[in-house]
Amino acid sequence: MQIQELAQRTGVSATTIRYYESIGLLPPPERRANGYREYAEADMDRVRLVAGARSLDLPLDDIREILALRDRREAPCRVLLDQLERKAAEIRQRIVQLKRLEQELRQLHALGLSFPTDDVDGKHCVCHLVSERAERQSL
Repeated sequence: MQIQELAQRTGVSATTIRYYESIGLLPPPERRANGYREYAEADMDRVRLVAGARSLDLPLDDIREILALRDRREAPCRVLLDQLERKAAEIRQRIVQLKRLEQELRQLHALGLSFPTDDVDGKHCVCHLVSERAERQSL
């Protein structure tokens, strides 16, 4: 099948398929006499695995590791399970950080409402609070 059919059947754009090929996630496909790429069913399965892993926000290096195991005819299931657990833990930590940030934003907003909103120099308004935050973080 040509790249457009592969793209249609996998839901992955032709541009992305070419990118995956350029970084080695997909092997270079056979070429027709006219130079067009010719993909096999195995390529479709591989594109779907890469797309599925990317949709779970797995890094390309992790996906490369899974594919390398498959290419060596080793089951990547344990490695993938470990990667999924690690990604879930990262997300859990990020959620904690985002909740803290949300709380800080709401506090700044509430405090900022008590300041004037016409301070062009930003010395006695919410802008000053935001600037102070940046100073505290740089220490």
